[in-house]
Formats: sequence, structure tokens, C-alpha cells
Amino acid sequence: MIRVLLVDDQALIRGGFRALLEAEDDIEVVAEAADGRQGLALARRYVPDVALIDVKMQVMDGIETTRQIAGDPDLSNVRVVILTNYGLDEYVFDALRAGATGFLVKDTEPADLLYGIRVAARGDALLAPAITRRLISEFVARRPRTSATGLGTLTNREREVMALVARGLSNDEIAAHMVISPATAKTHVSRAMVKLQARDRAQLVVFAYQSGLVTALE
Repeated sequence: MIRVLLVDDQALIRGGFRALLEAEDDIEVVAEAADGRQGLALARRYVPDVALIDVKMQVMDGIETTRQIAGDPDLSNVRVVILTNYGLDEYVFDALRAGATGFLVKDTEPADLLYGIRVAARGDALLAPAITRRLISEFVARRPRTSATGLGTLTNREREVMALVARGLSNDEIAAHMVISPATAKTHVSRAMVKLQARDRAQLVVFAYQSGLVTALE
């Protein structure tokens, strides 16, 4: 059972999401919050598998809520999916940097919302290759690169895998590209995440571009 926390300041939105999610046999809404501060408290109380968090709220916004969830060792298994009205914007990028697994637009199709929750719950980043390209070209290219010192801890194989993750490839696609087994690809990804202290694949993507390992023009 996938346990979900809803955090949105619009009661109508929360109600719609709850009705949709609870119609599924494998998803349960454990709590609702109307702002980030309440959402953080409920996350600590219920420790959900997935937290759907609106990016813009009063009291405490979705970015700060995400940052605090990601920074709490007791919530290390909580996957944050950011909800936005506007698609890919600066707030979404900041939320990904703060530790969000991915994002969904509020008017997304119900099937896509359900798929996104299931993807996030199993620990995969909710970033399709096309979204990755837009993310980088619109935002990362405008910001100064961060220190690449963390890359020195990676093996050549781990760097190669990380670059492929940054382009949106799944473990199976990475395995086919590198002619290795999917299990080996997953191991390389996991080791890179541990060494760079990346919460999930989404943060690995952001780090890959900001460190200069991969550029938007490649």
C-alpha cells in the first residue's frame, strides 16, 4: 500500500486528489494539510511514502517544506512530488534542488497522476528526458556551476552512469547503452548517489548539470 500525504492550501484540490487516490486499491491518503508547516508536522507523524506538496502556499511554501523533509533523517524514505499550476518554472527547479523527486502539473490527467505517485513511491525520479532538457536549458544554464569536487569520488563507470541518468535514461536503458546488466547499472547509480549524498535520481540529475559533468548543449 502506497501511503500519501496531501499538502495544498486549496481544499477543493485536496478533495479531488483524495477522491481519485482512494479509488485505487494500492494507494491510501493518510493525511491532508493546508500549509507547509502543518504538512511537515504530519509528515513527521505519519511518515508517508509520498508527499504531494503544492509549490506555493502561505505560512511555509512547498520549497521550504521539501527542504525540511529532505533534511530530516527520520523522513529519508519520504518521496516529495511537487504540485504546480504552471508547469516547469523556477520554483519547480528550486524544489528539485531542495530534494523533491519530481513534479506534476495540477491539471495533469488522472492516469498520469497515479503513474507519477507509483513511480515516486518506488524511488525513481519523475523526470522524463524532455523535461530534463527543458529543466537544464531554462534554469541550470543561467546559474553558476557548483564545485565539482564531489565528482572526484566517483569511478569512471559511475560518472558515465551519472551522465546517462542526467539525460533521463532508466536503469534498463543505461544497461543496454553500456552493455552491462540492469542490476549492475542500478548498483552504479546507487553508489553515485551515496557518494554524492543525493537523495534520489532527481538530485543526481541536478548535480550532474550543475557540476558541469553534463551540459545542456550535449
